[in-house]
Amino acid sequence: MRIQRSVEIAAPPEKIWPFLVEPDKIMQWFTLLKKFEYTSEQRTGVGTTFYYEENTGLMLAKLNYKVTEWVENERLAFSMTSGPSKRDDQVWAIEAIPSGSRFTLTEDYEMPWAILGKMIVALVGRMIGRRIQEIIDNLKRLVEKQE
Repeated sequence: MRIQRSVEIAAPPEKIWPFLVEPDKIMQWFTLLKKFEYTSEQRTGVGTTFYYEENTGLMLAKLNYKVTEWVENERLAFSMTSGPSKRDDQVWAIEAIPSGSRFTLTEDYEMPWAILGKMIVALVGRMIGRRIQEIIDNLKRLVEKQE
């Protein structure tokens, strides 16, 4: 399942980027997280690894990710290396627009358990979309507040 949500932010990309890569700032807007920490010596670029705990509403998910794309002030992509789902790939993208920036969060998610997993994702897909919209609205509010 793919979920994609966008929000326009009245700020240039370089004002948004720190909120995507600094753990304390990530925790401010990504309110589903209970913990975020880098797990490698590397803190920037492709290959950086990190761990987070996310309150899914049903459970506390413990997830490990590896950065697959890092273009400063533009794009951060990462893939789950361990966790409760079969696949979780995310892209956090910033596009400069005349009014500031458009931030888009895309998540490609797949549960295990074959057909049962597909049914579960179909049932909770709308809720996941709402929660993603809430967290990117938080990002907008925080970034614009600092401007």
